[in-house]
Amino acid sequence: MKTYSGERAFDGLVVEVDGAPLPEHYEVKRFTTWGFEWTYEGESPQQLALAILYDHLADGPRAIALSEPFMREVVADLDNDWTLTSDEVQRAIDRIEARK
Repeated sequence: MKTYSGERAFDGLVVEVDGAPLPEHYEVKRFTTWGFEWTYEGESPQQLALAILYDHLADGPRAIALSEPFMREVVADLDNDWTLTSDEVQRAIDRIEARK
């Protein structure tokens, strides 16, 4: 099981997957040039949603399609410092896809 984490450090934001930096995955889709953000809805939180989803699913089109609802339901509600397991990511995906 993978673990995704984010932290607001003194020198900036740190986002990791299993202790390694999580790439923005701009090659899949670029919503922003400002990198990751969370705790609100917007382009940088959607980039984080996309990166988590792409890392979890390894499916670009699906990650893009899910990025906005995942951003609204999960990323916008994250605390300043947070952790998500791959099981939690999958449960959120399942909820989003069940509504379609």
